[in-house]
Amino acid sequence: MAVTWLQIIQSNFSAMYAALSDTEIISKVLGGESNAFAELVKRYQNYVFTLALRFTQQREDAEEVAQDIFVKAYRSLSDFRGTAKFSTWLYTIVYTTSVTFLRKKKLSTTSIDDEGTFLQLENRNSSFQANLVEQKSKNRSLNEAISMLSADDAQIITLFYKAEQSLEEISTILGMETNTAKVRLHRARTRLKEKLKLYLQDEMNAMQND
Repeated sequence: MAVTWLQIIQSNFSAMYAALSDTEIISKVLGGESNAFAELVKRYQNYVFTLALRFTQQREDAEEVAQDIFVKAYRSLSDFRGTAKFSTWLYTIVYTTSVTFLRKKKLSTTSIDDEGTFLQLENRNSSFQANLVEQKSKNRSLNEAISMLSADDAQIITLFYKAEQSLEEISTILGMETNTAKVRLHRARTRLKEKLKLYLQDEMNAMQND
């Protein structure tokens, strides 16, 4: 099932593949139709790149990681069991590949996991086209607040808001019971709210002292 990244990117996306579900496309690929994988790349390239960028914080690094992720996904496709959504299975590869990349760069993965997830809420209301200056301020506030969270809290918030995984899917990814994931998410959101309030209060105090 040998295929190069360039071949995947340059493949012509067939209308037949576009009409199929993820599971059906995977069956096609495993059955020998390697070009069908290009449709999965098309569907998930933004998803993968966005998450990779959250972790690496550098566009060039994210591009490298994203390429590696799809190569690994292709090679491991036979391991996909269909018990969860393809995006859930793919997220696991995104996470492990990103962390491995960062370790190779001799960075603190815990710090990166915290700082690399601050954008998970910034696009929730993008359709309202908020004022650019105001949006930058909000982003900075979220950045500071989430950087104060533990890696575990930042991870589960990213999974729920940015990766849009259900509690059941999050429990599968993190290897825990659904109720445990629900409790962890609730606590993480509570701590995020507290950190955000603390950051904003400190910022207000700094402005008053200027």
